[in-house]
Amino acid sequence: MTSPSLNRIIMLTGDAEAEALGRFLTSENPNLEIISAPSRGKLDAACGTPKPGTRLISFCSSVIVPGSHLESIDCGSYNFHPGPPSYPGRYPSVFALYDEARNFGVTVHHMAARVDEGPIVAAEWFPVPEHCDLETLDTLSFKALVSLFGRLAKPLATDPSPLKIKGLGWSGTKRAKADCDILCTVDASTPPAEAEKRIRACGPHLNWVT
Repeated sequence: MTSPSLNRIIMLTGDAEAEALGRFLTSENPNLEIISAPSRGKLDAACGTPKPGTRLISFCSSVIVPGSHLESIDCGSYNFHPGPPSYPGRYPSVFALYDEARNFGVTVHHMAARVDEGPIVAAEWFPVPEHCDLETLDTLSFKALVSLFGRLAKPLATDPSPLKIKGLGWSGTKRAKADCDILCTVDASTPPAEAEKRIRACGPHLNWVT
């Protein structure tokens, strides 16, 4: 069976990010149609009528893609995850800072019905700076993901076949938003040293309970 030509990419990310990242893709394939889908509603609309030659790319999005949408995409769906394979799930930078991880990274993987379990296409690590806060780590992660996106832009934009699997596996505990909410809650009973760790890790997510 002949593979379909790649002619449409749905970008599950913010509008500004879709526009900027779309330039990487259209520079490799000027005929590509880039569809911005910054919300679940926009994603549903983009996937409502399946079209041959469609690929889905999720970039730092918290939107969970239904399995039915993944099945309707004929040229593959990929997620750019702002954490390394050892930190699947939501808010990986928060948990890495809490764990006092010395290294962090980013991951690109095939999307599967279960979040952050698809085969890994690429991963990149970098050292966590001393006294790093959440804003700094998130900025480093974003820059690393953009760089990785640029390196993968050609196959993403021109080759409808699946991207090659790297042979890396996921590890660590997959966290949800509820886990972050628990970690980032501090009250009068929280020991000072523990409170300091949580303040550093949680940044704007911190919830002081009086």
